[in-house]
Amino acid sequence: MSTPSQQLAELGIALPEVVKPLAAYVPATVSGRYVYTSGQLPMRDGENIAVGVVGSQVDPDTAYQCARQCAINAIAAAASVAGGVDALTGVVKVVGFVASEPGFTGQPAVVNGASELLLEVFGDAGRHARSAVGVAALPMGVPVEVEMIFEVGD
Repeated sequence: MSTPSQQLAELGIALPEVVKPLAAYVPATVSGRYVYTSGQLPMRDGENIAVGVVGSQVDPDTAYQCARQCAINAIAAAASVAGGVDALTGVVKVVGFVASEPGFTGQPAVVNGASELLLEVFGDAGRHARSAVGVAALPMGVPVEVEMIFEVGD
C-alpha cells in the first residue's frame, strides 16, 4: 500500500499552506492519538473557489468540488500539527456543512467530495463516520465547510 504522501503525488495534489484562522482558534490540534481540525473552507490559492447557496446559486457538482478542496485543506491542517501527512494513520470522523437552499436534500452527495478524496488518499484507513448537514449560511458565504478527526500513529 502506498503512503498518503505517495497517493497525493499520484493524484497530482500538493498540500497547500494552512489557511490562517479567521478568528480566535487554531486550524488543527492534537489530543492523544487524534488530530481535530477546525472547519475548513474551500480555499485554493488564497481564494474561495465558490460562494453562494447550494440549490440556487451553486450547483451540486461545484459544491462537490468545494468539499474535495475542504478535505485537502483539512489534510494540510492535520499534517501541520501531526508531523506530516504520513503520520496520519486513519480518518475517524468527517462533518460536512452545506449552505443549502430550502428543499435541497443532496448534502450527502456534496460531502462525498471530501469522503471520496479521503478514500483515494488513505485507502481503507480513510473509511470514516460522517455527518452531512444543511445550514442556512457559512463563513464568507462559502457553500461548504468540512471538519475532520484523524488518528495518528504511536
